[in-house]
Amino acid sequence: MRIVVLRLGHRPMRDPRITTHLGLTARALGAEGMLLTSEDKGVVESIQDVATRWGGSFYVKAIDSWRNALREWKKEGGKILHLTMYGINLPDIIEEVKGVEKLMIVVGAEKVPSEVFELADWNIAIGNQPHSEVAALAIVLDRLQLRSNIDALKLDFGGKIRIVPRGRGKMLEEKDE
Repeated sequence: MRIVVLRLGHRPMRDPRITTHLGLTARALGAEGMLLTSEDKGVVESIQDVATRWGGSFYVKAIDSWRNALREWKKEGGKILHLTMYGINLPDIIEEVKGVEKLMIVVGAEKVPSEVFELADWNIAIGNQPHSEVAALAIVLDRLQLRSNIDALKLDFGGKIRIVPRGRGKMLEEKDE
């Protein structure tokens, strides 16, 4: 399954940390990239630096129009999953979503235009309580990967740096170039 995250409404003065965490979460849990609806070079550089050092081919791109991105994605046969607190609960729809080959996950930052709800194939809620968009993205990605018989928590990115799992203490492996 190809997965791209669309960060809708990133506010450079307010959201850089959350948007960075969305990108890092998307990367770590198997998405191929993230689209940003506004240009924030600091966020892009931070996430790309992690991808360079820790491995993988994750990308971050600023786009001019979320509307065009959603329409083009659908035109190319992709499906759109919009994360919202006002949607269908994830467990009730996950079986339908897991068979998709090309998925865009929309994560809002501010009031989401009603057109996004209309363009989305699914408006999905993680639960019916307030929560973090980063946590919501992580849960969706993990559930989708597990449904595809992939354990996203064990992906190998082939990077220059790798954490060695241990019960205690910090251990990193660094590859010489």
